[in-house]
This record gives sequence, structure tokens and C-alpha cells, in this order.
Amino acid sequence: MFHAPIVPRARKRSRPAEASAPRREGVKFEDVRLYLVERKMGRSRRSFLTELARSKGFIVEDVLSDVVTHVVSEDSQASSLWAWLKGGPVKNLPVMHVLDISWFTDSMREGKPVAVETRHLIQETLPASPEATTPTPMSTVSQYACQRRTTTQNNNKIFTDAFEVLAESHEFNDMEGPCLAFRRAASVLKSLPWTVQNLRVTEDLPCLGEHSMCVIEVRPIVLCLQRANTGGRLLSARRTHPIFTLPLIHSDSPLPRSFLHYGDISRAVSKAEAQALGNIIDEAVHAITPDAILTLTGGFRRGKDFGHDVDFIVTTPQLGKEERLLTSVIDRLKHQGILLYCEYQASTFDESKLPSHRFEAMDHFAKCFLILRLEDSQVDGGLQTAEEDRRGWRAVRVDLVSPPVDRYAFTLLGWSGSRQFERDLRRFARMERRMLLDNHALYDKTKKEFLAATTEKDIFAHLGLEYIEPWQRNA
Repeated sequence: MFHAPIVPRARKRSRPAEASAPRREGVKFEDVRLYLVERKMGRSRRSFLTELARSKGFIVEDVLSDVVTHVVSEDSQASSLWAWLKGGPVKNLPVMHVLDISWFTDSMREGKPVAVETRHLIQETLPASPEATTPTPMSTVSQYACQRRTTTQNNNKIFTDAFEVLAESHEFNDMEGPCLAFRRAASVLKSLPWTVQNLRVTEDLPCLGEHSMCVIEVRPIVLCLQRANTGGRLLSARRTHPIFTLPLIHSDSPLPRSFLHYGDISRAVSKAEAQALGNIIDEAVHAITPDAILTLTGGFRRGKDFGHDVDFIVTTPQLGKEERLLTSVIDRLKHQGILLYCEYQASTFDESKLPSHRFEAMDHFAKCFLILRLEDSQVDGGLQTAEEDRRGWRAVRVDLVSPPVDRYAFTLLGWSGSRQFERDLRRFARMERRMLLDNHALYDKTKKEFLAATTEKDIFAHLGLEYIEPWQRNA
């Protein structure tokens, strides 16, 4: 915290605030406009902090108006501060950040506006009401999934299931805009620690557009959607789409052998099965390279109990030694007789082509898509199979990706998901930090340099974000 020196001086008659205009020379952050609340801060300290901020390239407004984006206060009494703010002339108060002085201090130390975190916010204390109120103030819900903590506990499944059905339907019809809008709406509701009971409590939530609000309003239709299929589970466009064509495929078909295992690979994989596959891959990898690094990613790393496949990252501490690792693992699995299908893609990674200004869904590292035979005896508690299935084994999808060790942190972050979390993380980097992020690198467009990272925490730190654990990224 910064403190102004105590210098005795004669009191001067203050001129109206409107008469003074904030200096604009040396401005670095045009999109951020600060207003320092003099209440509890004092005129002398406010003047000192104003000059400090302006010297670092910030715009500091002398008058509170609708152009202000960040209100900074040292008033610890939230109720009195909010009452004062609401009694003022501004109309855009709901979209302003009302912040504790700690945000200002952090920003001065970094020399740039840091990301607004929950600990920075001065939250409005809502009066008790007989109506249902939200335990979490709306101002704390970010538009970015990478600033929300989302566990596997979903308190609004009735709505998010419906949003995801609509998103997948639009995706199959190549309608990217509506698809993304419904995915964002589902992501916001998944992060809420409370259940939506009426439309009023959703009015100030981000990413809930007109169509999403209509879905919430027609709750009976949502209930029908949720019970649409005979199994009592949600009818999903993605899961049901192939059903119309797969009965036409026979064992003598020239189609890829992977279709012969469709019944198995379309069934969910349990956490116990994923762990058993991890033991198999771990044994194969370390038999080839004892110091190799193997990491489980995807939904299982985020704490999910079931998934549609199992993803691993495998690399070596020595740069370059990972180049032939996957082909050696494939040969070993084939020798063991458990490799049912394999599609290998060699690395096309070219550092000279970075940074990429267009995100691609798949990275350029070496990878292979496998179907492995998993025995019942290898799984703690046995396989998740139907009673009539007496084979004692099942086929499971396994994906392996092998980046160079200096790209490991970026690959781990990208492959851990969730899809919406990663999309918003890239969007936050681009929109809020002028950076480009993908599975290969993080590039600062302002400094025109790549930012190195050995862990995921390094990447979050570069972006000025609070670190979010993998189990809190289920957006």
C-alpha cells in the first residue's frame, strides 16, 4: 500500500472538480479509466495516488461519470460506499468494477491493470428479502469461464442440459453463433453455487441472451427435453446422430476396423478403467524411456467419474528425445497383443511459424489415436459392462500426444479442458491482455515476445489470472 508523505502546507481553496481535466500524455491503457473515491482516503492521499497512476500510463478521472470503468475506494463499509455511489449521477454503475485499494496497489506494482479477482471486489450488501435471493452477487460472475471456478457439481442441470442440446443441434447445422451462445449460457449456469429459481435472479448474469432466457422461462419444455429418451438421460444430438447409419455397417464392410468396436467405444469409460489404462501406458512408456513424463489429462484430470475416452501427454525431460517415443510405445502395445486400432500422426510442429494468429482445434505435436483391449482382471472393481457381456474385456479409446518438454505446460493446459474453459482462456488472453495463447505457446503482442512457462501456474501468472485447479475447470 502506498502512503503519501506528511508535508504541512497552507490550506487552499479547492476549485470545482469539473474545472480540472485528467492529463492524457503518456497514456498506455486507453480502455481503463479510474476514479479514486476521496471518502475515507483523503484529498492529499488521493492526489498522490492519482499522480502515481498517471505516471504509469493510467487514465484517472477527476469526476465520477459514465466513462469510468474502475472505481477504487478505501472505504471498508460496503453499504455506505454503495449508498453513496447509487446516490450519484452515474447510470453505468452495474457495469463498473467497484474495487478495494488492493487492486490499485497490485496494478501499480505490475505497471499495468491486473485482472479483477474476487478478493478485489467491494460487493454490495443486499438487504434481506422474503423472496429468493442469490447467495453470490452478480458482480462477481465474470463473462470469462477462466475467471469462474466450476466443479462437477451442477446446480442447474435442468437448464444446462437443454442449452447443450440446442448448442449441439446448431453445431450440426453449422450455425456457429447460436451454438457458441448456448454453450456460454450453459457454462455460466454451471458455475453458480446456487439453483436458479426465477428469471429475476438471472437478469444481471453475463452471457444469457434473449434465447437463453426463453429456455429458462419455458421450464416445462426443458423437463420434457430432459426425459426425451427411453434411458431417462438427456437426448443428445451428438450421441444419437450416428445411430441412423451404423446398423448398415457389417463386419465385411471396407470401412475402418474401428467401427467393429463401436459398441464398446460409444459406451462411457469409468475412472477405474482410466486408471487401469494409465498403468498399461505407464509400463509401456517407462520400459522404453525410464525418465519419461506421463500425465492423465481431459475430463478425468478435472475430476470426472466417466468420459468417452482417455487422454495422456507423454514426453521426456531431454528436448528431442520425445521424437520417436510414440512409435516405440505403439510397437510395444502391438507386441503385447492389446492394440486393436491405431492412427498415428507425426509431428508437424514448426517453431518458426509461431505465433499463430488463427487457432486450430488440433495442435501440431506427434499424437496417436488408439483402441486398446482392456481385460476385466486389470480393472479395480471390474469392467463397466452389461450383464449379458461375458467376454471379460472391452475396447477403449486412448489418445496420446507427445510435445517437446519446453511446450509441455501449454499442451497440458490445452488438453485438460474443458472446451469452454479453454475457449474463454484464449479469448481473455486476446481481448484483455493482447496475447495469443494455444497449445504451443503464449505470445505477448505488446512486448512482441514469447513468454516461457514450465507449469500451468506460470501461464496463469503471465495472464494476470488467479490459478484455477483442474477440478475447477468444468465449464
